[in-house]
Amino acid sequence: MPKTVYGHTAGLSPSQLRALERLYRRRVPPDYLVTHELCRELAQLSQELHRQIGLLLNRRGEVEYVILGDYHRIVIPEIPRPRKGSGRLLGLRCLHTHLSHEGLDQDDLLDLAFLRLDTMTALEVRPEGLPGRLYTAYLLPRRDEKNGFYGYLEPLYPWELRGDFRELIDSLEEELERQRPLKEVSDREDRALLIGVYHGPRFLAEDRLAELRELARTAGVAVVGEVLQRRASPDPRYLVGKGKLSEIIIQAMQTSANLLIFDRELTPSQVRALTEITDLRVIDRTQLILDIFAQRARSREGKIQVEMAQLRYMLPRLRAKDDAFSRLTGGIGGRGPGETKLEVDRRRIRERLARLEKELKAISRQRALRRKRRRRKGLPVVALIGYTNAGKTTLLNTLSQEEFLAEDKLFATLDPVTRKVWLPDGRMALFTDTVGFIRDLPADLKRAFRATLEELYEADLLLHLVDASHPAYEEHLEAVEEILEEMDLLQVPRLLVFNKIDLLSPEEVLALRNRFRAEAISAINPATLSPLLSRIASLLDSRDLS
Repeated sequence: MPKTVYGHTAGLSPSQLRALERLYRRRVPPDYLVTHELCRELAQLSQELHRQIGLLLNRRGEVEYVILGDYHRIVIPEIPRPRKGSGRLLGLRCLHTHLSHEGLDQDDLLDLAFLRLDTMTALEVRPEGLPGRLYTAYLLPRRDEKNGFYGYLEPLYPWELRGDFRELIDSLEEELERQRPLKEVSDREDRALLIGVYHGPRFLAEDRLAELRELARTAGVAVVGEVLQRRASPDPRYLVGKGKLSEIIIQAMQTSANLLIFDRELTPSQVRALTEITDLRVIDRTQLILDIFAQRARSREGKIQVEMAQLRYMLPRLRAKDDAFSRLTGGIGGRGPGETKLEVDRRRIRERLARLEKELKAISRQRALRRKRRRRKGLPVVALIGYTNAGKTTLLNTLSQEEFLAEDKLFATLDPVTRKVWLPDGRMALFTDTVGFIRDLPADLKRAFRATLEELYEADLLLHLVDASHPAYEEHLEAVEEILEEMDLLQVPRLLVFNKIDLLSPEEVLALRNRFRAEAISAINPATLSPLLSRIASLLDSRDLS
């Protein structure tokens, strides 16, 4: 039975089609890249048809795909059964003819990377229809200073080939396995490549990627590599360019990564396209933050907020499996099936969101009553705010002499905690810890955590804590101020406090205090807190930050 010839077969005569189908009968010894006889047949047929011809051969030397292209290129069809496994190549090699130029072109290298082919070989076809030299590339186990991610065999004529092809492939896979840097990481643990796309200064992009690394660590993900690309505008299909995408695929294979995390929010179509071409799980920064929130929410309120944010994120990303039935909503021509699964899913999500909204409002009313009772007692409220991991919970632990969860991770606190603290003038104040802020916080998360941040509207004073040791502390400070402005909270008195001064020199601390008219503390050192508490007492007395 003849096998399928893929590609542009329209216009072929029956004899030409049979000649292409006969290529499926050819066999190459497993130790050889290709034989001289097969090269002669390919070159002659390619010259006759005036088109490129490609073959995909397995490691037994059998032809699995015959592809007919145009004069300039072939298009490799979708391959339904890629070999899985860390550090493994596809198990297929590509051999195709070149009519217009020598050597391998960029499309050849992209196909080599995207499909994780064993090798990519271009056969030069001479004007008289005879085979010229073979140009072969393969993926390197690690990046090379000269050739990047690709290795190249010396260009040879078919009759010059030696029987060392299988030895080459075995050595490549052995080296790929040896290069795996994560022997200490459990197979059940996610291994991620972080990917950032930027158009501004590189140092800002590196800072964002460092923050993404911390988010991944907080989520329990092992980071095995990072990729940055500068682009004037993101690629609408893949976000990154095709050349950079090929590097990502190769690096994922080299490091046994099973997850790609993008610093920008991806559209549903970009997630689908990236997943299909890389064969890896793909998430964006928003999904990573949602996962952290889902892991760390403890109270009923926190869990509701997380679920609402997840549902809002998921809703626009649902899509129909079959567009032909996407509009069956009853009426003539639409009776019987009723709603499609997509519409049912959407309706259920909206109904679930409505129920959660009601429950959250009830919890919010209960908290408002508790705040009202506190007001009647005349206790002032100080809310701790700041960028995530600035040390807010550590400060509350030190002031209240209690132990809440305080980790060197982002978003360690999701649920608001309020404790009594004695001030130097003998008065008692209520200090409330809140969720940490972060730049470019997704809109759905801002809405979901509205109830948590309601504490800020009732506060007499906002204590804005900043990690003074962080290289991007100014950007963190500005991000918090922007969110306060969005929430119409700039009218609430606030005090700027630089934390972690134990990691700075005395001169640096003095410069920060003078420049920002701020307090400076180390939350783990109670001896540094007396001036802060005195300043808080004074501000609560005057209700004036001036």
